[in-house]
Amino acid sequence: MMKTHYDFDRLIERKGTSSLKWDTSARLTGVDGLLPLWVADMDFEAPPEIREALAGRLEHGVYGYTIEPESYFQAAMDWIRRRHGWEVRREWMLSSPGVIPSLSASILALTEPGDGIIIQPPVYHLFAMRINGNGRRVVENPLVLSGTRWEIDFEGLEKIIDARTRMMVLCSPHNPVGRVWRRQELERLVEVCARRRLILVSDEIHYDLVMPGFRHVPVASLSPEASRITVTLLAATKTFNLAGLGGSLAIAEDPEIRRRLDVVQHNLFGGLMNVFAAAASEAAWRRGDRWLDELLVYIQENYRRAVSFFPERLPAVRMLPLEGTYLPLLDMRSLGWTDKELSERLRSRGGVWLDEGQKFGRGGEGLQRLNVACPGSILNDALERVARALSSAGASLPPAG
Repeated sequence: MMKTHYDFDRLIERKGTSSLKWDTSARLTGVDGLLPLWVADMDFEAPPEIREALAGRLEHGVYGYTIEPESYFQAAMDWIRRRHGWEVRREWMLSSPGVIPSLSASILALTEPGDGIIIQPPVYHLFAMRINGNGRRVVENPLVLSGTRWEIDFEGLEKIIDARTRMMVLCSPHNPVGRVWRRQELERLVEVCARRRLILVSDEIHYDLVMPGFRHVPVASLSPEASRITVTLLAATKTFNLAGLGGSLAIAEDPEIRRRLDVVQHNLFGGLMNVFAAAASEAAWRRGDRWLDELLVYIQENYRRAVSFFPERLPAVRMLPLEGTYLPLLDMRSLGWTDKELSERLRSRGGVWLDEGQKFGRGGEGLQRLNVACPGSILNDALERVARALSSAGASLPPAG
């Protein structure tokens, strides 16, 4: 086992901190005191290098209007080159409060009301919400589950594109199915989008959270053509659990795409930043490599622990492969229950809170998303609660067939 410098086993009390994950079960589910493994929020403290940077900024004592220093953008460029082999130029980069705000800005800037925007469910539910909420039309090209592997339906993709389809939103790595798209898959996707004149908005917020043995490929790094049609959205927030601070980047090489996006973002956000966000992200990008490397090993060990748990304790429940993110899916379809029935049993009998697969759209029915980015003792408790909730209903029996 590798030597570790950070204590990911440490239990940190988060109740009473206005935590979305830990303080809202009664409000959001109607059941108080649930063990939460739902939202994409890690239970690990930020690296000391980030806390030191924040403490230094806090000590200054003046927290007025703040812009991003050039060192922030340089740190991001260095990180992207070092970790992902992509040479990003400073002039391609725009800042925003977060990836989803930038998605909304991209929709408003680069499409017209009524235009079609393609998503690939089951996928992060806010994609459809932002498309509909901004007066555009959701066009679904569902992923296909072949055995235990999710695939892009390229034949279906070609068929759903019409004269009013203007954009495709890619989730890479894909949340919630955990796929890290291969270079060949992305190249084929770019070819379709370029030929059919679609702008490709790639949400790559999980780009650092890739399991050992897999490699994330930024879609815009594939070729000049890919870079020309792509808006890449990324941040340090998911990697280092800084979502409460915010801050993200939109990267677009094409000057006209970037100009239109910049205008909308300034109208929406005003061009200012949370006073602590730049300091935290810059410290993460400059000094966070070792912490991230150890985190990925820990998450993989947690995932393997969960994988080994179900065949013995709940054979009717199948854990699907995890290549990226820290959010594997549990396949509970053989039980024959609706998502609502599954969630009610998990919460009422097990006291555990997972994310319903149906939340992510077509193809998610009968699945539950489990967050394994937590201390091992919390995960062990959660797995036992799942077993307690489901074993009495036949989940401990071998699946039919």
